[in-house]
Amino acid sequence: MSKSENTFRKPILNFAINTIMTLCMSAIIGTGFLIKYTLIPGQERWDVYGQKVELYLLGLDRHQWGMIHLILGFVLLGLLITHIVFHWKIIVNVYKKIVKEPITKKIVALVFIILCLLMILFPFFVQPEIQSMKKGNGRQVTLVTNLQYQYR
Repeated sequence: MSKSENTFRKPILNFAINTIMTLCMSAIIGTGFLIKYTLIPGQERWDVYGQKVELYLLGLDRHQWGMIHLILGFVLLGLLITHIVFHWKIIVNVYKKIVKEPITKKIVALVFIILCLLMILFPFFVQPEIQSMKKGNGRQVTLVTNLQYQYR
């Protein structure tokens, strides 16, 4: 492949990656809203529909849509890594211009990496709070969930 072919293909590849990332982010947002506001969980279904019902969209329940939401997140993560690799030289050059002091560059980069790793790995190192359910009371409703139905 000649240099001119590579120069032509790089912007097209960049555009494709950015377009797919945007579609993926939109789908993640949409499935999140779908799970939160349309395919509502147990007690909220009872409050809205007045009986115990199961909710489906395109034959999938909220847990199956949650799996699609997770898969889309992994696809977006892969695209993000590809995007970063694709633009690494630009990232490094801009970072060098923004942060001038060598020690500050190292500290800021280290803090950034640690924060990212903490946010990514957090779910794997925490234990949920376990509470037994009292018969007949159903699931405990949080303040946020309770407020949205209080004003209907």
